Amino acid sequence: MELIVNTPDGATPAYAYTGGKAFDTSLPCVVFIHGALNDHSVWTLLARWFAHHGRSVLAVDLPGHGRSQGLPLASVEAAADWLLAALDAAGMTQAALVGHSMGSLIALEAAARAPARASRLVMVGTAYPMKVSDVLLNTSRDDPLRAIDMVNAFSHSGFAAKPSYPGPGAWLHGADRALMRRVQAGQTALNLFHHDFGVCNAYAGGTAAAAKVECPAHLILGERDQMTTPRQAREIAQALKAKVQTVPAGHTLMAEAPDAVLAALRSALS
Repeated sequence: MELIVNTPDGATPAYAYTGGKAFDTSLPCVVFIHGALNDHSVWTLLARWFAHHGRSVLAVDLPGHGRSQGLPLASVEAAADWLLAALDAAGMTQAALVGHSMGSLIALEAAARAPARASRLVMVGTAYPMKVSDVLLNTSRDDPLRAIDMVNAFSHSGFAAKPSYPGPGAWLHGADRALMRRVQAGQTALNLFHHDFGVCNAYAGGTAAAAKVECPAHLILGERDQMTTPRQAREIAQALKAKVQTVPAGHTLMAEAPDAVLAALRSALS
């Protein structure tokens, strides 16, 4: 689905995956926001399930990622404003906001900026502050392909996962590396990996944002996550008075533990 999103810099086409069903503004909406150097495809299973079970779905590509045009947004705050504008473009006044990693910060900030528009806030694989180590940040700047390999090593809890997504025997490391390389290559104006990591690293508004959130909040965390450890999510969970659910996975929990994440998300949105 193409959305024409109005921003201060003008109207820009953006892509949103609707889960294989036509988008219907009369149904309750779920918006999925991907993380750094990802796109809508990380949400395929979840998007399809909710689209076929009574929800309208928008799994967006953030600007400069995947199929969405425009330059990547400079901050979590700017991305949150864009997300709210994307809801306007889709004709939705309210939605459940579900974000992974960097996307979880964007969902948090959007829910704080427009509390009445967020029916639920679900932060997946999250932490606050979401600081990036100097080694990884510098490697993403100087050698992004090597940084992609590093992140994939850190993001998976084991070398192989069975059952896994999209099916038993799928090579999760290879699929995730291929996705990140494709998204990186698709943005020629700047080093997208370093940009996205910088956005996560710089965000300092989480505690203030949490105080403004009015909807129920949930955290879904990978118990073996090395990128955003469950311990690093305690502060934001307490600030949001959030329900916390853990699944047996690392940072790429939607791929490593798809059934467990779906069950947790169904509970969060029920």
